[in-house]
Amino acid sequence: MEFHSKLLQPSAEQGVRGWNGPLPFYMTYPGYFGPGQEAMLLRDLEYLQQMYPADVRRFQKRIAEVLDKADYEGSMIYDEYPDKCSIGALTSSMLRVLQNEEEDPPTEGMIQVLLCNEIYKRRHGGRRGRYERIF
Repeated sequence: MEFHSKLLQPSAEQGVRGWNGPLPFYMTYPGYFGPGQEAMLLRDLEYLQQMYPADVRRFQKRIAEVLDKADYEGSMIYDEYPDKCSIGALTSSMLRVLQNEEEDPPTEGMIQVLLCNEIYKRRHGGRRGRYERIF
């Protein structure tokens, strides 16, 4: 009986910021990306983005330049839950810009994916519009 009562006691894992009590099961997994590890995730994301095909990298760089104009204090890209209509409007405006500049512009779906990636990077402290080699 003593063994079962010890199982119900909270463990001594108090080292997680803002958490009182035993750790949830998912926080004990190897490779769990907890708070404060955004820099490592961004480095990984930027490294993988360097492996995009050349034309996609060019579109990505241009999208980052255009998004610089929408990157200001209070911008909708920093809303907790940006609405789909605003993202769609931003995508459409970027599509018009790229259609004017490129012979073979990307599809609207590709622009939206690249835009969402860039917004994610900016919301989590990534490099704004600068693409540097990591290695």
